[in-house]
Amino acid sequence: MAILDSIDSPEDLKRLDSAELRALAAEIRRKIIAIVSRNGGHLASNLGVVELTLAIHKVFESPMDSIVWDVGHQCYAHKIVTGRRALFDGIRLPGGISGFPKRSESVHDAFDTGHASTSISAALGILQAKRLRGEPGKAVAVIGDGALTGGMALEALSHAGQLGLPLVVILNDNKMSISPNVGALSRYLSVLTTTRRYQSFRSFVDSIVRRIPVIGPRLGGMIYRGKRAVKGLIFKENLFSDLGFEYAGPIDGHDLTAMIRVLRDARGLDRPVVVHVVTRKGKGFGLAEEDPAAYHGVPPQRACGGELEPRAAVSFTEAFSDAMVCLGESDPRIVAITAAMTKGTGLEAFKARYPSRLFDVGIAEQHAVTFAAGLASGGLKPVVALYSTFVQRSVDQVFHDVALPGLPVVLALDRAGAVGEDGETHQGIYDIPVLRAFPNMAILAPASAVELALCLEWALSSGGPVALRYPKASCPREDEAYAAPLVRGRGVFVRRSGADTLIVAMGGLVSLAVEASDALVRESADRARGADVYSLRFVSPVDEEAFIEAAAAYRRILFLEEGVAEGGACETLALLVSRRLPRVLASIVGLPSLPPAQAGRDRLLADAGLSPEGIAQRVRSDAIGAEGARIFVFRAAGDRP
Repeated sequence: MAILDSIDSPEDLKRLDSAELRALAAEIRRKIIAIVSRNGGHLASNLGVVELTLAIHKVFESPMDSIVWDVGHQCYAHKIVTGRRALFDGIRLPGGISGFPKRSESVHDAFDTGHASTSISAALGILQAKRLRGEPGKAVAVIGDGALTGGMALEALSHAGQLGLPLVVILNDNKMSISPNVGALSRYLSVLTTTRRYQSFRSFVDSIVRRIPVIGPRLGGMIYRGKRAVKGLIFKENLFSDLGFEYAGPIDGHDLTAMIRVLRDARGLDRPVVVHVVTRKGKGFGLAEEDPAAYHGVPPQRACGGELEPRAAVSFTEAFSDAMVCLGESDPRIVAITAAMTKGTGLEAFKARYPSRLFDVGIAEQHAVTFAAGLASGGLKPVVALYSTFVQRSVDQVFHDVALPGLPVVLALDRAGAVGEDGETHQGIYDIPVLRAFPNMAILAPASAVELALCLEWALSSGGPVALRYPKASCPREDEAYAAPLVRGRGVFVRRSGADTLIVAMGGLVSLAVEASDALVRESADRARGADVYSLRFVSPVDEEAFIEAAAAYRRILFLEEGVAEGGACETLALLVSRRLPRVLASIVGLPSLPPAQAGRDRLLADAGLSPEGIAQRVRSDAIGAEGARIFVFRAAGDRP
């Protein structure tokens, strides 16, 4: 029987010896590769932390000891060994377990995560709560070297050093050592400082010195300065020791014996400690080791046989990439900024062509936005490429540093709308209601690759702040309407045949509305029972007079919003219609304010009534003779009343 078959809780790990743990690590890797190949998911990051996960659960007592995984995308091995082995086959599938830690799923998931740089703050808060409530247990924050670039992580380290609580921060370094020139002696000495014997001796000496009358404080200061001077001669200081942490490392993150030994010492400390482990992303899967970025997150089947499947069509991300390269060639003032997402946001080609004009600031969205504002103040044309869900981390900077002064910064918001299998924390459904409220801010939603290029060109020449939002999806077949010149605040008709119903859509929903319109035409010879399609293009601002003129010819208007329905652009337009065109029936289909759980983009849209079939059915139901001004706000399952 495989060892993994006998692991139903962390307690089962504690009876295994080193050889059995190594065999278990190999079994877990095989399971992760097999399931991610079928379901999709985060591959390289999870393969890199298998031994680290086993070492943590071998030493600490979860759930009494709270383990917080930063970002959380590397929690697959953790889920497997904490009672969810039988459920792992359904990870990231509708109705299955999440690809991220969720408190509602297990007592071993101490904190819900999905965004970066939060673990130290959360673990410190959990530990402080334990102390104030008189409860036992430690708190462990597992954070990668990438997430450590986020300002929030540094703020938390500073506070943790101030509080002096026995927080254990495990720094998972999968790129390079923080101090590249650390040698064997300094590595040995830094590990030595975490042992109980060293700490007992240190506390004993410090307590004696403090009790010496008169000269005690002065002598204590001299000894402290002397220790630092000697320490500085022997090995290099680092950020963590300066902030009040003990520091152990770097340690081979795939050496179970070494990690278990050091983590046991760290658990016995009564002060904050950083355990620095070096791991290899993609460990055990050759292609993922060679190119961990390509195998960071993979769709279903792409890992099978070690081959990456080619895309069937150009994605909106690739269209953005092409447009950036093209426009960058004609205007050297165009620069690009991203927050550790150069590949994910499609800026690799721009970086290759114009390396001095691409700035990857690390996982620091707040800095990215204000840095871009500074670049704009200096006469450049910055494009900040972020995922929609991550622009939420920089809302104050967008308002205070970009929108309020009206600086020409372009926010390229990838993954806008329904995103998919990463679940609640990654849905890009809130950017519209947030950004629409800001002064001077224009929001555009291109419906195709050609229109995306036009929108980006318009944004860069507008002279003010612009957000460009587009989905994680393939671009549709081009239509003549998509290539029409942009006019501020105005959209375009994509289908216009004299129907009684007008479908008003934005961005990635326009092509779905077109499919619905074409289906309605095919099923009925009566044009009035079909639907015309109007692409907003401008989510904000909207030229109200032009919109009312376009809408006045219809008896019914169906608004489609790929974002939360309440507080969105369509709600405002529906209210406008109710005031200006009281005989027109207006209804809205949008996404729920409570973000949907994991499922594919198509499934999420279908569940909200935003598939071509759902849109067509809504047109049919609205056509059953209702009169007067009415506004329907669609609520998907799970939305709050």
